[in-house]
Amino acid sequence: MRDADSLKHAQKIRKDLSEPEMRMWLQLRAARFRGVKFRRQNVVGKLIVDFASNHPKLAIEIDGDTHAGRESYDAQRSQSLEEQGYRVIRFANSDVMSNMEGVLQQLGLVIDEMAPPPPTPSPEGEGALSSHLP
Repeated sequence: MRDADSLKHAQKIRKDLSEPEMRMWLQLRAARFRGVKFRRQNVVGKLIVDFASNHPKLAIEIDGDTHAGRESYDAQRSQSLEEQGYRVIRFANSDVMSNMEGVLQQLGLVIDEMAPPPPTPSPEGEGALSSHLP
């Protein structure tokens, strides 16, 4: 598929998210992960990824029952995304539907590992600045 075709196809399937994808999207859209912004059905190269962030470069795939027996296909997709600098994390539909808190916890750990929070100023540093004010 060419890039323009991929974009058009992504726009179409954005309207038809599966129930697990919609549940995940509601969580990602709520910005629970320190402001990391995700796009749904995002085109990365020639692939359409369920959810992707550019900062950090993270791709989230929600794999349904149709992926059983397609492990080599998923591995090729993951390899292509990794070659483009993305880290890929996959969740099964059943995990998203029955263990959303566990999924979000795992996702949070990956994001923390990829983009640690900025350092917080120490109280001494703040006091030192204020002591020089007139």
